[in-house]
Amino acid sequence: MKVEYLQYLIIIVVLVLIALAIAKSKRKDFKLEANKLVSYLGGRKNIISYEVNKSRFIVVVNDVSIVNKDGIQKMGAQGIVEVDNQLKIIFGDDARQLKRQIDDLK
Repeated sequence: MKVEYLQYLIIIVVLVLIALAIAKSKRKDFKLEANKLVSYLGGRKNIISYEVNKSRFIVVVNDVSIVNKDGIQKMGAQGIVEVDNQLKIIFGDDARQLKRQIDDLK
C-alpha cells in the first residue's frame, strides 16, 4: 500500500517538473529580446529616443535605412509604422517590458 503511494508521488513530481520545464521554455527572455531589438534598430548610437505608449514602442533613430524591420517583425512585432525617422512598433503587452530591459542596458 505504501509503495503505491510512493509511486504516485514520484509520478506527480515528474509531471510537475515537466510542466515547469515547458512553461519556462515558452517564456520570453526579455533581456535577450531587448538586446536583439537594439541591434535591429542599428545599435545604441542610432537610437535618439524611445518611449512606450500602450502597446506601441516608439523610437526615433538617426538613420532609418540601417534598421532591420524584418528582424523586428520576426521578434513578434504586429506592425511597424515609419514616419520620417520615427518608428512606431506594435509589440502588444511586451512593449513595456522591452522598454524596461532597454533602460537597464544603459
